[in-house]
Amino acid sequence: MPPTMWMLCYLCFLLFCSVGSADLPTKWQTLSGKAPLVVARGGFSGIFPDSSLNAYFVAVQTGLQDLVLWCDVQLTKDGIGICFPDVRLENASDIDLVYPKRRNTYVLNGLSTQGWFSVDFNLKDLERVNMKQRIYSRAPNFDSSPNQILTIEDMVTQIRPPGLWLSVPHDAFFSQHNQSMRSFIISVSKRTIVSYISSPEVGFLKSVASRFRRGPTKLVFQLLGPDEVEPTTNQTYGALLTNLTFIKTFAAGIVIPKSYILPVDNSLYLQDSTTIVLDAHAVGLQVFASNFANDAILPYNYSYDPVSEYLSFIDNSKFSVDGVLSDFPITASASVDCYAHMSQNDKVKANVMVISNEGASGDFPGCTDRAYQKAVSDGVDILDCPVQITNDGIPFCLGSINLRDRTTVAQSDFIGRATDNPDLSIEKGIFAYNLTWSEIQSLRPAISNPYSRFSMFRNPKAKNDGKLMQLSDFLAFANTSSVSGVIISIENAAYLAEKQGLGVTDVVLDTLSKAGFNNQTGKKVMIRSSDSAVLSKFKNRSKYELVYLVDEDVRDILNSTILEIKKFASSVVVSKKSVFPTDDAFVTHDTIVVPKLQAYNFSVYVQFFRNEFVSQPWDFFSDPYVEINSHVSYYGINGVITDFPATAAKYKRNRCLAYKNMPLYMSPVMPGSLIAIMAKQGLPPAEAPNPVLTADSVAEPPLPPTRLPITSAGNGSTAPGPVPPKGGQPTLAVSTMLCAISLLLAASVLC
Repeated sequence: MPPTMWMLCYLCFLLFCSVGSADLPTKWQTLSGKAPLVVARGGFSGIFPDSSLNAYFVAVQTGLQDLVLWCDVQLTKDGIGICFPDVRLENASDIDLVYPKRRNTYVLNGLSTQGWFSVDFNLKDLERVNMKQRIYSRAPNFDSSPNQILTIEDMVTQIRPPGLWLSVPHDAFFSQHNQSMRSFIISVSKRTIVSYISSPEVGFLKSVASRFRRGPTKLVFQLLGPDEVEPTTNQTYGALLTNLTFIKTFAAGIVIPKSYILPVDNSLYLQDSTTIVLDAHAVGLQVFASNFANDAILPYNYSYDPVSEYLSFIDNSKFSVDGVLSDFPITASASVDCYAHMSQNDKVKANVMVISNEGASGDFPGCTDRAYQKAVSDGVDILDCPVQITNDGIPFCLGSINLRDRTTVAQSDFIGRATDNPDLSIEKGIFAYNLTWSEIQSLRPAISNPYSRFSMFRNPKAKNDGKLMQLSDFLAFANTSSVSGVIISIENAAYLAEKQGLGVTDVVLDTLSKAGFNNQTGKKVMIRSSDSAVLSKFKNRSKYELVYLVDEDVRDILNSTILEIKKFASSVVVSKKSVFPTDDAFVTHDTIVVPKLQAYNFSVYVQFFRNEFVSQPWDFFSDPYVEINSHVSYYGINGVITDFPATAAKYKRNRCLAYKNMPLYMSPVMPGSLIAIMAKQGLPPAEAPNPVLTADSVAEPPLPPTRLPITSAGNGSTAPGPVPPKGGQPTLAVSTMLCAISLLLAASVLC
């Protein structure tokens, strides 16, 4: 086996821990009736340099068995075809550093363009050039690794792709330089099977149509922006799209940007779908949708869920595209095989609880009736209420003691009540305990935007929707809904008792009792706090599950600390970084925190899982499902705490979890796999190690007495509780998907 292939087998050995095959659903609305194709544009170009050996190899190993590799064909000075994503080489390589004086100016698409062009370099010249990540928002850490420009023959020989797609974006440009793209493509097709050939130039496709009229190769017309002009016909692509019968005379399909099918308005919301897929199918044209990338800003309708976006193109009641072009083929593959044709009533296949974080706070303002309704309809198992308390002793649900974080109080007349609180390390806060419930009801809730610094916002149309709920109303809603239970969070109890005279713990106990939750067995009741004194107060009060929150990232927990926690809790919440620590958003290794706690019979819940790709380490490929799966399948955690319950609920029901042979796109990512294949120059800067949790940091003094009597939770005007959706939550199946096939076996199979 060549040394390069040994390296690639090692790469797959590092990334995943099992292999398998897919059993696809049979009912599809594609032209052929078969499952839509996944086309890996430049390989796994969302992580590795586009069209590099690593990108192509990982795409094939993590994609569907019939995955098609996309190669943008450029020609060198000596007529060799290379796979390169841009006609200007400096846009995806270091050629400008290797040959700083060989920049040139040519006419490209009618415009004078400067750059480094392949027509000025022999293949031998390009051996010194290294490919690099061409999208600046993506990690550049693999740019220092050997990424030699590949010829088409190199790619086919070393990768052996299941399907090959040759894209010819600039035939006219190469013709100006006396290079025949037609002759080269025909020559390649005589030596290897080419599945698809595409071009945005009608003239090129017509010139090769007679050669490929019969045989396995299909010609596909690529449409660019609707206002761009096609050079052969001098018509806009938008105009050409209205004449599908003309396109059918020289092509078997079309490649179109996904916005041609599902338009997006200026507010980043989806509009009604067009009829282009149905119209194309009616004349016998396949339709391939392009521009799928997990790390792009998605329309708000998808809640930053890339799988939901794919499903809207391949699994809806009207149509299915025949294929998708993706920079992240792992997600596209899982969408086709694992998540298409699912329903919320499908059997649960992963024994993990879905716990909301302020309800469905990724879609609506947290802790509102709208957020709780959405969480229940999404299939949440445990509904949460982080309890705050008002000046008149009313407990209510809100994700922060500072009203500025979750309401419009900063735009209200209460702005004059802003104060600094050094005890809570909050400046200019407007605190729940300084307002009465009646005053808080006058405020509008505000959706949380934890990644606004990346210009990523949540559902702006609903940013102030819903009403806040008293704890008593929350419990009444949960009791009549399909959820398995509730989790009540109590923080700052010592401060509220000592400095404000408010006994939040006593009020919660009283409210639970009056709601009938102290003795009932129908719904699980969980009490969560980072204060051991709070949990101790609930000890022996009822059959509540007491959950200790480790409110910092830790690398280990001492045995003595675990024994201390055992005195007041039976479950623990830890952060994602306590499971998979990172350096500059790359997972470095796994800790023993989860297995250590589980060895002492603790249930372990992990927070916070969010759909926004910036919340996930690079190792999880900007895919929230890969992140959840790696925590659940690799470690067997007991629950995920999430702002987007729909994503986690969909994950635990996906069909791939029941496959006897787990496909790689549904296998956990091995910790530290990406760092392991980086060149030394590309390694991320090491971060300081997280601390070890000690017994001293867990032990807390008893809660101080309060000066105010307990206020009946039912007093005061209340917001009406939401109406629970119809239908029940399926019973959790007792099955935790573990990585059953050894790494050594996986590597040997792949090699």
